Amino acid sequence: MIDVGIIGAGPAGLSAAIYVQRAGKKAVCFEALTVGGQIVNTPEIANYPGIKKTSGFEFSMGLYEQATELGAEVVYEKVVAIEQKNDNKVLRTEAGKEYECHAVIIATGAKNRHLGLDKEEELTGKGVSYCATCDGAFFKGKDVVVNGGGNTALEDALFLTNYCNKVYIIHRRDAFRGEPQNLEAVKNKDNIEFVLNSTVVELKGDTALEAVVAKDKNTGETREIPASGLFIAIGQEPDNNAFINVADLDKAGYVSADESCKTKTEGIFVAGDCRTKAVRQLTTAASDGAVAALAACSYIDIA
Repeated sequence: MIDVGIIGAGPAGLSAAIYVQRAGKKAVCFEALTVGGQIVNTPEIANYPGIKKTSGFEFSMGLYEQATELGAEVVYEKVVAIEQKNDNKVLRTEAGKEYECHAVIIATGAKNRHLGLDKEEELTGKGVSYCATCDGAFFKGKDVVVNGGGNTALEDALFLTNYCNKVYIIHRRDAFRGEPQNLEAVKNKDNIEFVLNSTVVELKGDTALEAVVAKDKNTGETREIPASGLFIAIGQEPDNNAFINVADLDKAGYVSADESCKTKTEGIFVAGDCRTKAVRQLTTAASDGAVAALAACSYIDIA
């Protein structure tokens, strides 16, 4: 019997495990891929309070070591279903195993949508980024590109104007999906240029990004834009469909929950990027992990 089963061993899941263990309960994280989540691939973290600078790998390993030294465990199996069993929950994994838990925390995170271009993966962290807030300061005085047309893309572009020489916004339509006030703010920036009705079709550079090639959807013409950075802001993809029987999902697939991290099912909580929220950062993932863990422990004590 597991006190708290945590689905995911990223920053939210491992933070939850730390708090569960410190509360005197047993935490087991179930991880389908690698410990640390997406942040493992981030070369440098410089916006986490109390840590001036570290790599995503070092940060993740620190979380992992802290959690496991407190007694938490990580099981490398993908959870494919949560079922109710009397007052407890049963986690079913892809390996065909079952784990009974008093409480469950869903911390599956969310994946950034990729463009699917050649060199995209190898240039990630070398000019290609999915988080302007995380990496924007590294491009001070440089020319960069933002790809996307929603609020995230517009907000990223505005943020980047504080550091970068010039910001190009490439969008596949001639109109933006973002809020009018964000669009108006972007239009008022002298160092932003729109590249509309266009898609990114090629990345240039071997050891680092050197240029982005955009193709006009109407004319078919291509344009090479010299740039040191490409910030891809075309959305994220949560992976919560397996839990729709125990948690409400919004239209985008995120688990519906407020700052209490409670789902519609008693004893099942959610933490991190996989839940409905406005800001998805390391700090908010850790915060969710702590809130969900303490709520889960309180639930166990009362149940």
